[in-house]
Amino acid sequence: MTTATRQEVLGLYRRIFRLARKWQAASGQMEDTIKEKQYILNEARTLFQKNKNLTDRDLIKQCIDECTARIEIGLHYQIPYPRPIHLPPMGLTPLRGRGLRTQEKLRKLSKPVYLKSHDEVS
Repeated sequence: MTTATRQEVLGLYRRIFRLARKWQAASGQMEDTIKEKQYILNEARTLFQKNKNLTDRDLIKQCIDECTARIEIGLHYQIPYPRPIHLPPMGLTPLRGRGLRTQEKLRKLSKPVYLKSHDEVS
């Protein structure tokens, strides 16, 4: 990992912890705020710990993009949890074949960047 990339990753990590410290739940209830703050901290620790040994530049860039997207979406919608996507069953398969493998491949390709690591951790 280059020095610039390392600084960018550490900056994101600090940004997440600052965000968690200032976080207020949309409901305004203290219990919800505490749960959401804890979720933000646990999710950040888990994902950063899981990805700390990455060496591939493209994979690191993808993780940085995912982190940035999740921060921005969380701030915009005032929820720390990833927004789910809803795809109709067999809605992505091409007309010529309705194979399950093709469906799974298309679903994987259509997954938004902010959900790439969510299924792996959860």
